[in-house]
Amino acid sequence: MSYFNPQVAIDLGTVNVLVHVEGRGVVLMEPSIVAIGDGGTKIVEVGRAAREMFGRTPDEIEVVRPLRNGVIADYFVTERMLQYFIEKVTGRFPFRRRPVVMIAHPYGVTSVERRAIREAGRAAGAREVHLIPEPLAAAIGAGLPIGTPVGNMVVDLGGGSTEAAVVSVNGIVSAESVRVGGLHLDEAIQNYVRKKYNLLIGQPTAEAVKIKLGSATTPEVEDSMQVQGRDQITGLPKTTIIHATEVSEAMKEPLNAMINIIRGVLSKTPPELSSDIIDRGMALTGGIAMLRGIEMLLTRETGVPAYIAENPIACTALGAGKALTELPILQRSVPNL
Repeated sequence: MSYFNPQVAIDLGTVNVLVHVEGRGVVLMEPSIVAIGDGGTKIVEVGRAAREMFGRTPDEIEVVRPLRNGVIADYFVTERMLQYFIEKVTGRFPFRRRPVVMIAHPYGVTSVERRAIREAGRAAGAREVHLIPEPLAAAIGAGLPIGTPVGNMVVDLGGGSTEAAVVSVNGIVSAESVRVGGLHLDEAIQNYVRKKYNLLIGQPTAEAVKIKLGSATTPEVEDSMQVQGRDQITGLPKTTIIHATEVSEAMKEPLNAMINIIRGVLSKTPPELSSDIIDRGMALTGGIAMLRGIEMLLTRETGVPAYIAENPIACTALGAGKALTELPILQRSVPNL
């Protein structure tokens, strides 16, 4: 990493922020959660410390996700969060050491949303801010040969959105995005438990259920776990047992939305590239790539072999970091980089 010109790549996710620093790799992965006080004007905690406060704070402190569905929902809080993470990995820097930053953003964001991300990066202390679509960064991080005239397909299954893209010759040939991701799986579990058991559970509890019992296909083993929350009728604490087949059933609707996006991209892909994709398969990246059976479900529903990329959670950050080193080449194919 250059002392005078540090290069930092950021996967600005709805659930987690990952930061890659040139020469050091991915050095930070923390929840994109901020605790704020004083009517939204004071940052109390950021990242893991803020996540531990989720659902456990007095009225004076609010714990928020400043990004929703992959885009900025609260500009001020996002700026302060970015500043916190950049300073954490590079230290407080004088003007001449302000870093060059690459931020990965969802495919299909509007020009207004792109401008908000770029301005938040500059306000957080970056000398230059470059933007790269998440599917392209994920494909680079997954090690796909995107510079060749061959069809490469990547499906980025994130916390706030799902994106599928076909990449060739350093550019995106066809892509689609749906603002459905891991948080929507959590919401589906919450809704299922509320409707079936009259039990209100928080998002962290639903996430724990998803991690332990979640499966994209019918579970081979009927596992179960205790779930604690508040009874919707009496208002009193209550414990119930939830089974793996119930969790699988609860997640069907958001999973179907993800499948439809992949089908939509495949239907728009040129025939020659479609042939390449059948031979090469689709790489799965993002946190939901870790969901049990997801590759089997996607293979069955699309007819294209799916496989989980190495280190799927870090692929986008790794790819954004590599993109910074290959900026002149990528700028020929990617507008507004």
